[in-house]
Amino acid sequence: MEAFRTWIENFSFFQALDIAIVAFLIYQIYKLVKGTSALNIVLTIIGIYILWKIADQLSMPITSEILDRVVSMGLLAIVVVFQPEIRRFLFMITTPTALKEGKSKWNLGHWIRRFKVVKGMQKKELNITQVIQACVHMSQEKTGALIVLTQLNRLPGTVATGERLDAIVSSALIENIFFKNSPLHDGALIIEKNKIIAARCILPVTSNKNVSANLGLRHRSAIGVTEQSDALAIVCSEETGSISYCLFGNVTYNVTPTQLRAKIEEFFQEKEIE
Repeated sequence: MEAFRTWIENFSFFQALDIAIVAFLIYQIYKLVKGTSALNIVLTIIGIYILWKIADQLSMPITSEILDRVVSMGLLAIVVVFQPEIRRFLFMITTPTALKEGKSKWNLGHWIRRFKVVKGMQKKELNITQVIQACVHMSQEKTGALIVLTQLNRLPGTVATGERLDAIVSSALIENIFFKNSPLHDGALIIEKNKIIAARCILPVTSNKNVSANLGLRHRSAIGVTEQSDALAIVCSEETGSISYCLFGNVTYNVTPTQLRAKIEEFFQEKEIE
């Protein structure tokens, strides 16, 4: 009690900030693992850590030493077991998720991309008109398609799952790739700058429990790849012919060609710092 009273008396702004940061991190971790089996693992790790601290305070050296070793080895296990969640967490912090609300300036990723050194890496020369024309034609013909436009994240692992093309972007080529009898039509098309890097690529499917059960595999894959990268995914529905786009895990349905063009232009628009 004396130690607690001393802590209260010496409580400062930086201690309050310390608690707030830890609470924020715990909340974000909970959001990542909520509804998954990983939640039980996290609770177990927290329980072991609490027992370790209790044993240490009660001067139980053997128990404390054993739990200390368990916690030390557990750090490596956490990295292995929670590798996808850790990647999503880091991506969530360093990408402009606030774009969904039009507040991208308050996100770390927004400022990282505005430095000239990064600006030079991601300068785009995409022929937007060719992509729009292909989407309009495929929409009219009700041809299913999934197109991924990359930004900073080049998606090398995803590209490796498909057929490498390295072809200039053109409406005719995109339409031929997604023609139902084409051997490359099944899967995603990856576009980087003004090149079709690969086709028939396999994308990660979202594990978000809040996604509508009515969504097909294309939309779920579009959500999945944009949850794990800063790419923009365009989906043409085979059933309805509607065009949708997905950014940072959020889907916008039934967009017009004008709306799609505006979003792609906004997606690639970057200004150098004076």
